Amino acid sequence: MGAIAWSSLLPLIIVSSLIMYEEWISTPSCKIIPGPDPHENESGRGTEGLKVMLVGNLLLLGSEAGYLNRYFRDYYMAKFFRKSFHSVKPDMLLVLGDVSAKGSELTRSHWLPVFNQFDQMLGPFLGLPFHVTLGDRDVGECSRLNPKSVNWIAGNLPGLDSAGCGAFEISNVSFVSLNAVALLCGNNKLRFSVEKVIERERIDPRMDEEGTAEAINYSGKFSETYNDFAGRENDMPSGSGSVLLLHFPLDRRDDSKCSPESSNTRESRGFLGPGPYDLSHTVPRNATEYIFQSIKPSIIFSAHTHEFCDHTHPDGTREVTVSAMTWKARDDPGFVFATFHGNRRGVSVSYCSLARESHILLAYASVLVLLSSFVLVANIPQWRSLNH
Repeated sequence: MGAIAWSSLLPLIIVSSLIMYEEWISTPSCKIIPGPDPHENESGRGTEGLKVMLVGNLLLLGSEAGYLNRYFRDYYMAKFFRKSFHSVKPDMLLVLGDVSAKGSELTRSHWLPVFNQFDQMLGPFLGLPFHVTLGDRDVGECSRLNPKSVNWIAGNLPGLDSAGCGAFEISNVSFVSLNAVALLCGNNKLRFSVEKVIERERIDPRMDEEGTAEAINYSGKFSETYNDFAGRENDMPSGSGSVLLLHFPLDRRDDSKCSPESSNTRESRGFLGPGPYDLSHTVPRNATEYIFQSIKPSIIFSAHTHEFCDHTHPDGTREVTVSAMTWKARDDPGFVFATFHGNRRGVSVSYCSLARESHILLAYASVLVLLSSFVLVANIPQWRSLNH
């Protein structure tokens, strides 16, 4: 009798174990990544600050999502968002581009399901301040970069101007986001608008307070703009500007300077492929120098490459590239959790890894085999009686 009761409970035990396993592996595992400045690493310990979760490359498909994506990958991504929210308890969410997998190919009516899916994915984060930058999959490559389309997409996302840029301040931390896709393009109106945002950030705050900020002699061509201002020094010291947010990483001469954690996250890309631009693509060097000279960013956060990277530029500015947070791009998704402390340069950065898709599939396969074996064993007595 006891054996019969135990065998009847076995399927329930297996399914319950799978549910508990799902909850366990959905919780992110976070590791603090030491910064290049040891004093900066020590400065924030024991102090509270603005807690920000940064994600990139969600690659939502909206109404075009098939069964596998809708009921498996997107289901788990929403679960990852919920569990991460309760685990790290952020004050703000930053999404660094490529919200859509095929946004540049979508009409406005087909974009709406993507926005709806995005809202459903965020779940509890909708109650927090959040900001989204534009990626190449969202707006397309240079030959298809349409100012009207960018304006419409940006108008459906919080805090972006018509060119897809934004500037805001929260908890005494200033942020500026750039439409980095436009910076890759040549003679393009959107790029000119992005340059204007960069020049606005260039104005010395002391001049602004005194009301004597000089007018900007904007040339309308990037090469001329850069040359015009290259010789004019910005009085602000390096690292004293806003936190810079953009989709493409800035130019880096030596990718080997990424932290050791980066090598642990490298996997083959998913079925979506590299997208309009190659995954190794970065903001051109002259544009990168222009940004450094004008904005003097305190820290930089980028995405696009699908993998985590902690890079230090020659002037000591730290750039953290955020891993893709979707199985559509890689087997081991992740995100970055940053805490901005009271002092201006104190930023603690953690890389948070999430469950591998292969591990989840293995767990489902194991449960299926166990349940199938149970059904087979349970029906053996009936088959024997039928044969006799």
